[in-house]
Amino acid sequence: MTNLSQTGDQIIEEVEAASAKINQIRAAASSKIYGQENVIDLALVTILSGGHALLIGVPGLAKTLLVETLGTVLGLSNKRVQFTPDLMPSDILGAEVLEQSSSGERAFRFIKGPIFTQLLMADEINRASPRTQSALLQAMQEKHVTVAGAGYDLPKPFHVLATQNPLEQEGTYPLPEAQLDRFLTQIDVRYPDKEAERRVLYQTTGTETQDLSAIVNGDELLSMQYLVRQLPIGENIVDAILDLVRSGRPGGDEAHDNINEYIAWGPGPRAAQALSLGVRARALIDGRLSPSLDDVAALAEPVLKHRMALTFDARTRGITLTDIIQQLTQSVLKA
Repeated sequence: MTNLSQTGDQIIEEVEAASAKINQIRAAASSKIYGQENVIDLALVTILSGGHALLIGVPGLAKTLLVETLGTVLGLSNKRVQFTPDLMPSDILGAEVLEQSSSGERAFRFIKGPIFTQLLMADEINRASPRTQSALLQAMQEKHVTVAGAGYDLPKPFHVLATQNPLEQEGTYPLPEAQLDRFLTQIDVRYPDKEAERRVLYQTTGTETQDLSAIVNGDELLSMQYLVRQLPIGENIVDAILDLVRSGRPGGDEAHDNINEYIAWGPGPRAAQALSLGVRARALIDGRLSPSLDDVAALAEPVLKHRMALTFDARTRGITLTDIIQQLTQSVLKA
């Protein structure tokens, strides 16, 4: 079990207070975004875990609205970058410009790019070239950027919520594996059901608008993220996470049946780290003191899906990563 620096009573009080705040955040977000409760919860799990999320879905499913709404209710400064094929790394990170003072002296001054914010929305990230996509790598992993040899720290907290159109659409570039691994979760945004879409129709074509306000601020969010790391995690949960991740790696002794045939490359150690944090964040959202195997099962696909690739043989047979992950989850968690 995880060693706690606080007493059990203090942890219980903090969990109850944090859970109450999170429920307010969920309710506020759901009042603006209809029929996407699971997407909202997964986004909150990602942020509470201190990570970044990749939102995948066709245009018009409120991905952009989700990021704007979370920025408001979480009290975070937020900026949006529309990724296009001609976007350059300096358009995201910033650049040095040569300025001349009134006395005639010349000096370089760094002008910060939109990445210097607490919540960055990278809209349609897969429409930019790989060179520009890779400009986010250091920032996402180290919360730090280097421009012209000088280092600059990013604000705390710092999160990237990127949206991506399905790769079969024209004008898109696949994200490199190294960058995909930096996203804690991949959140698939699907079409809402009929009743939710009916509410969207009334809300967006009428005259009434609903304004949201901040429920927490950046410092409170950092405290919640620290609380997530303090929650105890049982040895059985750790074993389940390790078994699940390792069973999805081809070529290993612990690989599950057919993995060598169907999976080209599997999840690395970051997947286990993401699951360890994610299950505790999910427990905190529900007001529980420790995660369960149900949390592992619920987060298996969002955490693993973008960290695995199908072989050509698997694709020709119509096998999907969702199928594989479900098989792994059922096999490991029922063992």
